[in-house]
Amino acid sequence: MSDTAGVIGAEKDEPTPPATTGEEADGPVAGDTESEGADGAEAGLDSGSTGGTTDSGDAADEADGDDEAGGEDLLVREGDIAGDYLERLLDILDYDGDIDLDVEAGRAIVSIDGGDDLDRLVGGRGTVLEALQELTRLAVQQETGARSRLMLDIAGWRAGRRDELRELGRTTAESVRESGERVRLQPMSPFERKIVHDAVATVDGVTSESEGEEPKRRVVVLPE
Repeated sequence: MSDTAGVIGAEKDEPTPPATTGEEADGPVAGDTESEGADGAEAGLDSGSTGGTTDSGDAADEADGDDEAGGEDLLVREGDIAGDYLERLLDILDYDGDIDLDVEAGRAIVSIDGGDDLDRLVGGRGTVLEALQELTRLAVQQETGARSRLMLDIAGWRAGRRDELRELGRTTAESVRESGERVRLQPMSPFERKIVHDAVATVDGVTSESEGEEPKRRVVVLPE
């Protein structure tokens, strides 16, 4: 058995470093349009046309329904492919874990829970998890021929991280509103930045944008 477990990282989660305040960004940067791990346009399905005496409005509704059904089927297939891929990985590593498949908000969701060693597949600040998600997306794309927006979570890390980042975004926004000074947060992944942007948007009188290049791209919160 390959000693892959040692390579896949034994890092432990590190606390998010504190934000730095009062620093001017190097020029304005447009706010992120990134979604949680999403990049690029989704592959669409041709609705086609319907003939006969069917009313045009009914035909459009019927075509939309076919598209939605076809898209749902593709997402279910993505989940099945990803589940098989990850199950083989767990077997190689001799790790225990229950794989759960779902479809939510137009993407396949795959989660692994229940194993004692799963933290190693998350890594410090989710770095190993992000890498595994990209590998899983590539495995799915190889089978389907379509780019995948699949989301992978392990040991509930993403769910817990969402809560932390929402609180960070909200409290930072409130602090900026009171002080009138911009705050530059530590570098984050697209998944993390999207959650912070959404949290900041719930607070009046402030806005947020992103600056820098990956992997050091960060959120800047500033007064309106």
